Amino acid sequence: MSKDFTREEDRDGDDELPSELKVPAGSKNYMTPGGWRRLKAELHDLVTKQRPELTQIINWAASNGDRSENGDYIYGKKKLRETDKRIRFLTKRLENAEVVDPEAREATDQVFFGATVTYLREDGSEETVSIVGIDETDLKRHYVSWTAPIARALLRARDGDAVLLRLPGGTEEIEIVGVRYQALNTEYPS
Repeated sequence: MSKDFTREEDRDGDDELPSELKVPAGSKNYMTPGGWRRLKAELHDLVTKQRPELTQIINWAASNGDRSENGDYIYGKKKLRETDKRIRFLTKRLENAEVVDPEAREATDQVFFGATVTYLREDGSEETVSIVGIDETDLKRHYVSWTAPIARALLRARDGDAVLLRLPGGTEEIEIVGVRYQALNTEYPS
């Protein structure tokens, strides 16, 4: 059956995500323990607080009479659909999660998920990124998704290796000058 003929509530919403938020087909949804706790806390808040409050408002608005012109009822139903969609999304993300703790990794100079990597660019500048889950990306903190081009270039390389970074504007050779595994604060609000 075509997606056009399914109810909005029946869709999981994954097709509507930007490509950088989609988990690659056949891959696990890697995330840090902090990122997992953050998504779990958001899901708990939606299920135990926000959704019950919305249903209470909708019931009150429905009791006021004509639903076709009742703004509280119409807005409440729309907000409830959005909340239910987010609940389904978070539930699916958490069910498919593979939690990897960077602190628990054995000491190695090879880059894996959870690594904090320092590298030199061709222009001589030094940058540091931490490789985190798709839902934990925060460029201000230099947390990049394991699916990002920089992370894909760095994964499996070792300290001292030069790797080729492929970007839409061309390629650049970068040299890894440090690999460490440390606790990452990914429990911040998004």
